[in-house]
Amino acid sequence: MSETARTPEDTGAGDTGVRLRIDLSYDGSGFSGWARQPALRTVQGVLEDALATVFTRWGEPPQLTVAGRTDAGVHATGQVAHLDLSPDQWAALTRPKRPSADGTVRDAFAGLVRRLNGLAGADGDVVVRSVTVAPAGFDARFSPLWRRYRYRVADVDALRDPLRRGHTTWYPGRLDPAAMERGALRLLGLHDFAAFCKPRVGATTIRTLQEFRWHREPDGVLVASLQADAFCHSMVRAMVGGTLAVGEGRLTADELDDLRVAAARTSAFTTAPARGLTLTEVGYPDDDALEARAVQTRARRDAEGHRPGDLPDEDGR
Repeated sequence: MSETARTPEDTGAGDTGVRLRIDLSYDGSGFSGWARQPALRTVQGVLEDALATVFTRWGEPPQLTVAGRTDAGVHATGQVAHLDLSPDQWAALTRPKRPSADGTVRDAFAGLVRRLNGLAGADGDVVVRSVTVAPAGFDARFSPLWRRYRYRVADVDALRDPLRRGHTTWYPGRLDPAAMERGALRLLGLHDFAAFCKPRVGATTIRTLQEFRWHREPDGVLVASLQADAFCHSMVRAMVGGTLAVGEGRLTADELDDLRVAAARTSAFTTAPARGLTLTEVGYPDDDALEARAVQTRARRDAEGHRPGDLPDEDGR
């Protein structure tokens, strides 16, 4: 997108404040999920604490809005968030910097990335990869066209690498990837996924599942790739669990699809553990379509009965 080439001077922000896009990655093993929680270490918590330190002299600290809220133990390589800076915070960030000892003029955004990683990422399990000025109309939560997840499973035929144990579920049986693929393909499309979502009062479970494929990598690890416009609470891990049951022979692809049609939570399969799940990418429209997409998504969520604070994507649980 074109915002990657924009600089602070390109915004013409003046006295109005600015929205910034943050691209980040994290290992979820040491976090109690994305969302800030009292007395618990969360991704949002450590990043907002870092932002509060950076902007401590310039009013209320910025707060983050995220594309996909992940739960404890879930990872992200392609997470996206945004924050809004006040005019004073923007002025502080972009005020002229003194050249370094070698005469290099320091970039404001590079400095912010460096400080956030030093404060929030001291343990190395969260990394801010870039900070850019967001295009007009950009909303990390409401503008996406899709979210993409990956899930890793090592059955008895796969190499079990202890260095990746926090990112791979170890399955005690032998799985049939062809059967799992058949089960996954039966779930594609626009459906009510109530059988795979934890219920929330007034919230819809209708989603468009755009991609769900399984393949076995050279080391034998089975990897699922999933993409949807949005995922409801527990949807990815439940669908993975359902196809694992198909892969073990406890369900057929037809029976899994029958469970979807029944649109009710079931004990026929077990929701897969969090540690195998990673949010890999969030897809946005072209810059000139960002605002329209955000308006469309907000309107749809309102019509479906979501509460004002609800996120359109709540998987990773």
